[in-house]
Amino acid sequence: MLWGATGHARVLAEFLGTLDYDIVALVDNDPNVTSFLPGVPLLRGERALRAWRTERPGDVHALVAVGGARGAERLELQAALTEMGYALPAVVHPRAFVAADVKLGAGSQVLANAAVAAAASIGAGCIVNTSASVDHECRLGDGVHIGPGATLAGNVMVDRNAFVGTGAAVIPHITIGAGAVVGAGSVVVRDVPAGALVYGNPARLRSPR
Repeated sequence: MLWGATGHARVLAEFLGTLDYDIVALVDNDPNVTSFLPGVPLLRGERALRAWRTERPGDVHALVAVGGARGAERLELQAALTEMGYALPAVVHPRAFVAADVKLGAGSQVLANAAVAAAASIGAGCIVNTSASVDHECRLGDGVHIGPGATLAGNVMVDRNAFVGTGAAVIPHITIGAGAVVGAGSVVVRDVPAGALVYGNPARLRSPR
């Protein structure tokens, strides 16, 4: 089951079958969204999902298909799904590389051509998006999203619910604070405060969020 029925859900749906998952339902609060999978129902919000769950007991896995700088929302949805009895697997695209000693938190997603190197730690509800690179000993807190093509060099700490935009690069030993946003294409050469918005080359503080 996927919570979300737009772009990120399509990305997950493309490869979940190769991991032996069948998508049995989609959930979305947007009344204008329709199911993109033939024969798969789209449920309107949490109440509909709870009703559907009572009709389908047993083991059902779930993922939150909500990307972007919405880590807090992703974690709230994961908490609700856990309370409903859903298992939240970590999933890795068959064309991604994840080192054997990497720790992946519940509900985290590593997408096509991404790489997560030795001794890295990925929290719950994280997204390492298409072709992103997370190098050795990096630590991602819960709800972090590393955008497509972004690069974290070794020993980078990205705190809870932060977002690193498409194509950004972060040099070694940097800390990105909780809830911070790094703009697309930025080059981060100094620590980023919690809640900050930074962008540019080198990335500079633009405004508090």
